[in-house]
Amino acid sequence: MTTSSTPDTIVAPRAPSLFVSHGSPMFAVEPGLLGPRLQALGRLLSGIGAIAVVSPHWQTRGVRVSTALAPDTIHDFGGFPGVLYSLLYHPPGAPQLAREAAMRLSEAGFEVTLDENRGLDHGAWVPLRYLRSDAAIPVFQISLPYDIDVDGALQLGRALKPLRDSGVLVLGSGSLTHNLYEFRRPGIDVGYAQQFADWVHEAVQRGDVEALLQYRQRAPHAERAHPTQEHYLPLLVALGASDDGEPARRIVGGMTYGVLSMDSFGWGLPDEAHRDAGVAA
Repeated sequence: MTTSSTPDTIVAPRAPSLFVSHGSPMFAVEPGLLGPRLQALGRLLSGIGAIAVVSPHWQTRGVRVSTALAPDTIHDFGGFPGVLYSLLYHPPGAPQLAREAAMRLSEAGFEVTLDENRGLDHGAWVPLRYLRSDAAIPVFQISLPYDIDVDGALQLGRALKPLRDSGVLVLGSGSLTHNLYEFRRPGIDVGYAQQFADWVHEAVQRGDVEALLQYRQRAPHAERAHPTQEHYLPLLVALGASDDGEPARRIVGGMTYGVLSMDSFGWGLPDEAHRDAGVAA
């Protein structure tokens, strides 16, 4: 049950788990459908003590956890308009909670190293500029191991799940489809991307973990939608941080550049998000 402290602020008893499609770096200045919906969702959430982000743009040997006191904004992309390189996102860090996350990951069998200097890559700060534009909530980032597979990504999320009870929002940032070879190419039959996104949505709504783990064998156009799978794995991290049977909600984000689905998913979202943040069942 949620209680309302003001007409538009929802106090959640437990932090959510989210998967957010961050698409292209241009999402930072082209909000499309998803940007305003993340903004609306952010306004509904209070009581969040920190945000733990897993992004495919920080891949390492083993798992690294950032304990930076004031993480920098990393502009880890090239060839984009100059305005993107002037954007900054400077939340406080959360060293104590980051160390707790590292401990839980280590107990789950991951090789873990702390990193006191790592900032936030665009997979973290771009969606967070919409979700929490005030940068008031502490943020720390967790890397994806280079060699992690679908089962490992799910287990990583499961290791982080107890943090939700401490008010930590677990955020897997990736892209529901991610074929950059077809990005902005004219004449491409792009219907496959929506078919894949619809399949994932149906599997998430069913809570069909096995199907989502076996997506490369079972989903339509899986290898075309994800020639490599690092942008799919954060979905499994967010799924792993959810409870068995916990209802999932889709945040409809539409399709950008023909092939990049911006659809996102949340577990433990307030009921009011259905009305105010464009969240669908």
